Amino acid sequence: MDLFAEASARGIQTEFLDGQGHRRVTDAAALKIILDALPPEAPGPLLGRPVIVRSGRPARTQLSAGARLPANWKIVVDSRVIAEGEAAGRLIDWPSDLPFGIYRLLLTDSGGVSEDVPLLSVPERAFGGDFDRCWLLAVQLYSVRSARNWGIGDFTDLAGLVEFAGRLGADGVGLNPLHALFDDRPGDCSPYSPNSRLFLNALYIDVEKLPEYRIDAETRDALASLRSGEIIDYVAAAGFKWRALRAAFAVFTANPDPARLKDFDKFRAERGALLSHFACFEVLRHKFGKPWWEWPDAWRQPDDAGCAALRKGEDAGEIEFVEFVQWTADRQLGAAADLAKKLGMTVGLYLDVAVGVQADGFDAWNEQVAISRHLGVGAPPDPLNTAGQSWGLAGFNAVGLERQSFAPFRDMLRASMRHAGAIRLDHVLGLKRLYLVPQGFTARDGVYVQMPFEALLAVTAQESVANRCVVIGEDLGTVPEGFRDQIADWGIWSYLVMMFERDDGGSFRNIDHYLANALVTFNTHDLSTYAGWRSFGDLKIKRALGIDPGETDDARWHALAMLDEVLRHNSIDRNDLYSVANFQARTRSRLLAISLEDLLGVVDQPNIPGTVNEHPNWRRRLPVPLEEMASAMDVDAIKNATRERSRAAA
Repeated sequence: MDLFAEASARGIQTEFLDGQGHRRVTDAAALKIILDALPPEAPGPLLGRPVIVRSGRPARTQLSAGARLPANWKIVVDSRVIAEGEAAGRLIDWPSDLPFGIYRLLLTDSGGVSEDVPLLSVPERAFGGDFDRCWLLAVQLYSVRSARNWGIGDFTDLAGLVEFAGRLGADGVGLNPLHALFDDRPGDCSPYSPNSRLFLNALYIDVEKLPEYRIDAETRDALASLRSGEIIDYVAAAGFKWRALRAAFAVFTANPDPARLKDFDKFRAERGALLSHFACFEVLRHKFGKPWWEWPDAWRQPDDAGCAALRKGEDAGEIEFVEFVQWTADRQLGAAADLAKKLGMTVGLYLDVAVGVQADGFDAWNEQVAISRHLGVGAPPDPLNTAGQSWGLAGFNAVGLERQSFAPFRDMLRASMRHAGAIRLDHVLGLKRLYLVPQGFTARDGVYVQMPFEALLAVTAQESVANRCVVIGEDLGTVPEGFRDQIADWGIWSYLVMMFERDDGGSFRNIDHYLANALVTFNTHDLSTYAGWRSFGDLKIKRALGIDPGETDDARWHALAMLDEVLRHNSIDRNDLYSVANFQARTRSRLLAISLEDLLGVVDQPNIPGTVNEHPNWRRRLPVPLEEMASAMDVDAIKNATRERSRAAA
């Protein structure tokens, strides 16, 4: 079998039209690397795919033509058979009364051929929210200034933002990903390039909230410079925070408060083996100073026995320190979420989930079968990114997920939903197909790899209902036909960016265009702010950096005119940010997100795709501190703009 035939048999699309309408055929050398990097598994001989038993819907599966009848089946959980039967025909009707959960289905036909596939018993659709229409204040948490933080926004600032958003009438706060990054690489600060999506970024901890910590005069004196300036000094902030965390941990271990020790143990039990593995990984990563695939053989794979031995040896304290830090972060984030509930917010925290992870990080080490470290997730060329995109992030693969009954995906969802009333799945198209680029090749040399779409939607629905968490899918870019209908059928909401909601003539879509089960926003972290868009600031900076902005000045003038037109059509005479917010507030979309950058008139966008060091991505501070935000914007104007969906009007 040649490379391309093998690829086709394994669900790999090597020929396709990119976002510019150009036919692409994958380079043979790139394809060889891709095939070698993915677990080799052919479809099973009897079913060939996971079985989904969806509440309220018929659950029937057809056996393959090669299956010899009759066939026996067993549904198993934890080695315990909970249902079994015999299929005399090729259509099997599954029990409709299975409790929600993930099972293994064992089948054997009369010829002795057997197969083992996941069986998912799930709700009909994801949690739909217990609110009509509301709005959220969206912010990059790291960017928040305050009189008391340590040069980077933290979880105490988040609590302050929750209170501020509540006073504006908002029902929650939307945030950048809070995933764990690398503590020894603080300059690598992109929240979308995590070490792990299962744990939290320790730099968001307010160390002065720890009862075990007392700030010294030297540290206090140094903080003034950390809080000043337009650009965050991650290296300096990290240095101070990690020293403070170690000082607090030393006090905690020497003389622990009984109540706090009890809660610490409770947290460790809550997070279980994942936390233990993460702590061991972090200790080993520092010990060896190399990517995990270059570690000694004994540690290249996670091992429960090895971790248990490690935590009894000389590294026991370091392992406990990692767990202490995660406990602290979790409880502070949880306190902000609890505050939102106390204030009556119907959403609370809206958290973002990155599409992939760093290949040398914890998730890739811990889930080597399900995550392909040699392949980067990206996107083919399109009108906005004519060279295509390779994000340098490792993503899940279908075979590995199915072998593990989708546990790595479920763990990621549970961690993300732990303190959230809503989450956004970045690049939700990756649930259906991932565009994968092998290391050493350009984004033009990638392939589409099919994913177990229905099964991943089913798992998402189950976790969404279990955690009462709305799920929004970032469905931008080249969207396959029927994709949005499929996710909507499972209760996954769309993500509607007003900048992109235009017809072929460039006119902005009217209010009635916007879906009800959707989040609407004007822009994203990768797009211009409203002030930057109106002032052409985004075009100017991209040209200065040698980047094709994908838009001419004339096109921008036309877009501005089209915006004015749709606003006037709805009897909105002004074209400021508050007017745009009012337009969006009138749509049917049940969630509206308004960025704090826009409310404060910030011109520069948080991130410019395609740049690393050329632009201060993820480093720019907001222009005013949290304590002065109310005076830096027109509070009455934002309340009036959002009055139709404001908590104050409820």
